[in-house]
Amino acid sequence: MIKVVKIGGNVVDNPELLQRFVRDFAAIPGRKILVHGGGVMASQMQKSMGMTPVMIEGRRVTDEETLRIVTMVYAGWCSKNIVALLQSEGCNAIGLSGADGNVIKASRRPAVEVRISEEECRMVDYGYVGDVTPDSINAGFIDSLLEKGIVPVFNAINHDGNGNLLNTNADTIASSVAIAMARFRAEEDTDLIYCFEKDGVLYDKNDSDSVIPEIGRDRFDELKKEGRIADGMIPKLTNSFKAIDNGVRKVIIKHAGNLLNEIGTTLI
Repeated sequence: MIKVVKIGGNVVDNPELLQRFVRDFAAIPGRKILVHGGGVMASQMQKSMGMTPVMIEGRRVTDEETLRIVTMVYAGWCSKNIVALLQSEGCNAIGLSGADGNVIKASRRPAVEVRISEEECRMVDYGYVGDVTPDSINAGFIDSLLEKGIVPVFNAINHDGNGNLLNTNADTIASSVAIAMARFRAEEDTDLIYCFEKDGVLYDKNDSDSVIPEIGRDRFDELKKEGRIADGMIPKLTNSFKAIDNGVRKVIIKHAGNLLNEIGTTLI
């Protein structure tokens, strides 16, 4: 069994919740991979420098200055803080960007048409944003680390192979890594777990008890149209279904404090 776990920026930015999560993650037996965000901290850093974060459909528009900031936050403080906490729990982790070991390459996203509202679509240039696919992942390198008992910890910074760093949605990285490992180790089950600050996908974002236990693709489309799933949850669920369609056994979205139990939303 390989477990790919992704934690969001709201967990990374909460010392108490992060410490609890790290303790539970270290307790997971067997082969495991961690992918982390850090968007909350990156946005705070941008604001402290007089910049306004720009998010479209849950994805950050990344100009050159923003790229410097997110690299400092994701590949710097967030990565090394998480690795240090894991080491304190006896989990031998190594923090990696996609450029390290050439483990993840990305291609810069071209301008794309985005629906801003039911009435409006417009072309959006996301800037230094990289698109990653399972074929972009050096699964053999990751497997060699796992075989040595080393836990890879990936952040959202990747590279294009031409000397340029790119910012990638961490949910996409987690999904692509899970698919790549499922293909590389076809004889072994691979699960993908998205952890954040909610108990699962909520039918009513203001009601913490409205967790939807299961979501299929048709239901996902309905919830998007109703506006009940929006912003950062859209890429999370899109990547979840992509993983299921490409060999990942199971995808669960849950609270970071529920890592070791089955509470959450299962994608079917």
